Amino acid sequence: MFARVNSLGIYGMEVFPVTVEADISGGLPRFDVVGLPDSAVSESRDRVHSAIKNCGFTFPVSRITVNLAPADRRKEGPIYDLAMFITLLLASEQLDADTSGYAFLGELSLDGKIRHVNGVLPMVISACQNGFHSIFVPAVNANEAAVVQGIKVLPVDSVMQVIDHLKGLYKISPAVPHEENDEDSYLYMPDFADVKGQFEAKRALEVAAAGGHNTLMIGSPGTGKSMLAKRIPSILPSMTFEESLDTTKIYSIAGALKGRSRLITSRPFRSPHHTVSTVGLSGGGAIPKPGELSLAHNGVLFLDELPEFSRQSMEIMRQPLEDGKITISRASGTSCYPCSVMLVCAMNPCPCGYYGHPVRDCTCHEGAAARYLSKVSGPLLDRIDIHIEVPPVDFDKLSDTHKGEPSAKIKERVEAARKIQQERLKDTNANCNAQMNASMTREFCVASEPAMKMLQMAFDKLGLSARAYDKILRVARTIADLDNSEIIEATHIAEAIQYRSLDRKFWNK
Repeated sequence: MFARVNSLGIYGMEVFPVTVEADISGGLPRFDVVGLPDSAVSESRDRVHSAIKNCGFTFPVSRITVNLAPADRRKEGPIYDLAMFITLLLASEQLDADTSGYAFLGELSLDGKIRHVNGVLPMVISACQNGFHSIFVPAVNANEAAVVQGIKVLPVDSVMQVIDHLKGLYKISPAVPHEENDEDSYLYMPDFADVKGQFEAKRALEVAAAGGHNTLMIGSPGTGKSMLAKRIPSILPSMTFEESLDTTKIYSIAGALKGRSRLITSRPFRSPHHTVSTVGLSGGGAIPKPGELSLAHNGVLFLDELPEFSRQSMEIMRQPLEDGKITISRASGTSCYPCSVMLVCAMNPCPCGYYGHPVRDCTCHEGAAARYLSKVSGPLLDRIDIHIEVPPVDFDKLSDTHKGEPSAKIKERVEAARKIQQERLKDTNANCNAQMNASMTREFCVASEPAMKMLQMAFDKLGLSARAYDKILRVARTIADLDNSEIIEATHIAEAIQYRSLDRKFWNK
């Protein structure tokens, strides 16, 4: 006997429909799975065999062939367990039901319980686009899948629920998104009101958040670089539905969603340790998975102690920072993951950390500071829009009991500037000033004559590159947006140039 049901497969961000076919014929007992399965799919034979017996059905003692079509696409993971179970029951005539229009996803335990699988959200979106009217998913994945409109998401805990639904004995109610309150998480988010002093650094981070600009903070130990970085998400604009959906899809594929969590609505903040591998940072593996760069999509990637990262890890970020995506090529195929991130880096000015400190002397040997700073390459520095110094905070500011400006006030200004940018860039593929390409920069970064004269002087004096020239204009455009100014004035250019002038103090000393 022959039967087929529908499922889906995923490779990177690409989802494709999979037809699970089963044929039961005469001959010696044998159970084969074909269609380019990986080891996890091949092991489905044992899980399905035990689940059929433990649920009170009879496992066919015949030659069984299960095919996963299309056979030229690699299949990975345990997501086909449920589909194989239903197909075998149909082929052995132990189940009589119409499964057309249904898709099946889920890993089986040996007693027929259905377990969590990765990548459910993008697969449900694809199922909807391919015309399926219903999809069975593990109950723990139902909340992330329920955000998709136009398809019934049927949450199940065991195969018997699936069978009862197909037989019409018990109808499963489609899942609906579980509303959660983000206000609580915002209340516990670190706030800029707790930061003492550092007014210049806070202003620079406000500009960075308003335009999505990459930022580098340089300062001695204990000046508050990490503390400032951890508060950046509290002033970033709220995520749009499209941004939330894109970010949640990446986390779903990576298996990083918490059980029963819904759509991600808070911007990610990823802070990998400096021992992270290049694969951990960029993504990869035999079946490419997203790395830290992609997990920080639409959020912040914070690299503390930047020179301590391996040279290869730092250099691998250069192209993704420019393109907003990272392409991972393997013999089995190519995957492309989005990585539109706001890169925030922090570092000491020398190995001991006290070069340029107003009180403490630097104890590094001659040339040690230069060698330490040279670990960060010029091309990577050129891709960081804002370079700021974070100086030590004096006693009077630390002992001041008055709270600083809260993050909520800063966020209001940031969101107002972002709205101006989104309106300006609505007919382009950019969402903020940092994402503008060269032609957009020429079109939208219109500066006054005094501003251009000031930029020309800085270009000649600082020896800026063409990329640095564009980045100064984009940062100045953001500063003008914060001032609600249509034209970039000299004061805006002056502040933007100030955010590049640290190169001479540290790298050209």
